[in-house]
Amino acid sequence: MTIGIYTLELQLPGARSLKDRRQVLRRVKDRLLARHNLSIAELGEHSELWQRAGLMIVAVAARQDRLEKLFETVFDEVRSMVPGEVIETGSDFMEGCDGGSAGWEGDRF
Repeated sequence: MTIGIYTLELQLPGARSLKDRRQVLRRVKDRLLARHNLSIAELGEHSELWQRAGLMIVAVAARQDRLEKLFETVFDEVRSMVPGEVIETGSDFMEGCDGGSAGWEGDRF
């Protein structure tokens, strides 16, 4: 099992207020959540800037190549719907444990 974390930093030159920015982000998040099995959150580092935004996307898949394909699709969708540009992206992958054939029984925390 692989856990993927994907971050996007967006430039929104048409946003004239925090309300404009929130509307764009809400539309992006709603569309991604409706189309893909993932979690998404807004990054707090740009929360008070009108024309900048950051998003973090987390997904889980059996293999890393599936996550890489998902993140490429997400990038293309975000780029097509944001009235601005994606100025930076980043991804990280962590190999998880599924408990093996015995499950979690033998593990003590």
